[in-house]
Amino acid sequence: MTNQPNFDIKSTGRISKEFVDRNILTFNQATLFVKELAYGRNADINNLASVFADNCGTCSTKHALIKRLADENNFETVKLIVGLFRMNKINTPEISATLLQNNLEFIPEAHCYLKIEDLILDLTKIDSKPTDFLDDLIEEIEISPEQITEYKVNYHKNYLVTWLDNNKQINLSLNDIWKIREQCIQDLANN
Repeated sequence: MTNQPNFDIKSTGRISKEFVDRNILTFNQATLFVKELAYGRNADINNLASVFADNCGTCSTKHALIKRLADENNFETVKLIVGLFRMNKINTPEISATLLQNNLEFIPEAHCYLKIEDLILDLTKIDSKPTDFLDDLIEEIEISPEQITEYKVNYHKNYLVTWLDNNKQINLSLNDIWKIREQCIQDLANN
């Protein structure tokens, strides 16, 4: 992760302490640690420390955890972003079968990542990189770590309602498309 700003973890905040207790002493070490964690849902999404206990995380929990670490250490240039992108068989090959089975070219997916000025960090998986989604990015907004739960889900669902309204040929309900999306997330967790 070259050209990435770095700082020593000096805060005694809860998340900072979790990293320091694991002998992870810098921001760069923390981002690498999180990127190397398995992709998977956390037992308690409202408790970011569950990433440590579960030894895994999603794009939401991994990036919110690092944003919280930055905040605890007064490193304010780190922004937590949720971007909607066209998740398809090219940028996310693991979901190809699910898309094909449901006759979809793509599903708009809400993806969390970090921005530090012009640098974009995607720590979702060890091989994740911004180019995986940037070409298919629809829109993005900045959120706080507390907004990765209900706020992010509502933002995503509201977009899907509009998308389905504008694409009547898809002929699926919000509930249908959400179930397909959940299967796509499961496909990702299984790979």
